[in-house]
Amino acid sequence: MDDLTQLEVRIEAHVAVLTLDAPPVNALTRTLNDELVLALDRIGELEAVRAVVLTGRGKVFCAGADLKGRAEAIRGPGDLSAHLRRTRACFHAIRECAKPVIAALNGPALGSGLAMAASADILVAAERASLGLPEIDVGLLGGCRHAMRLFGHSRLRRMALTGLRVDGAELYRLGLVEACVPAAELLPAALEIAAAIAAKSPLAVGMSKHTLNTIEDMSLRDGYRYEQHMTATIGGSRDAQEAQAAFREKRAPVFTGT
Repeated sequence: MDDLTQLEVRIEAHVAVLTLDAPPVNALTRTLNDELVLALDRIGELEAVRAVVLTGRGKVFCAGADLKGRAEAIRGPGDLSAHLRRTRACFHAIRECAKPVIAALNGPALGSGLAMAASADILVAAERASLGLPEIDVGLLGGCRHAMRLFGHSRLRRMALTGLRVDGAELYRLGLVEACVPAAELLPAALEIAAAIAAKSPLAVGMSKHTLNTIEDMSLRDGYRYEQHMTATIGGSRDAQEAQAAFREKRAPVFTGT
């Protein structure tokens, strides 16, 4: 993906590492927004990729919206609607990517950065990482609905109304991230989880993520019924048959994604 300028993409061992690279603080510029959507859409259709790690270059994951760029982009009728639609597309691209996305929070993820993190499937954090909603300090709103997927009522409202940032250690204490590690250990921790996912049946992983997204807003009865239907569908696949045969024969499975 050599046509990208603010996003680095590296693919190795069935894992794509996407690094936000928009100095100095990886603010969500229009360019970064569009490149992230494009890369995730492409990756979703690449058989060579089975998991994604999303991280940032430097000491900040994403400092939020690019306020200067926002002002330049919103000049006339229709501009605001187009801008808001592009931003939504970025978060949806993460959540709806056909491959699981692990957010490796190398530093603060604020506003739009928090929404990106909340749209991922699995989170790990460096000790210097934090999540926050600073919009209250610049006369804006945004990201609260995404943050509701992570935080409880009181903590979320305190964050939204005061700009409170929650650091990596507290995120781990709350069970919102899988690990809180020194910065040097962040990518290895994320890659370890990605490798574990990549070793599974790509068909089962893809259908599992799709199912999890679908049932998230369903009732218990409807959600479990849908999950049972998808389980039956997966069970008829060659990968399922191979997994069961490998279990019986006490060997590592060889998956084909069919």
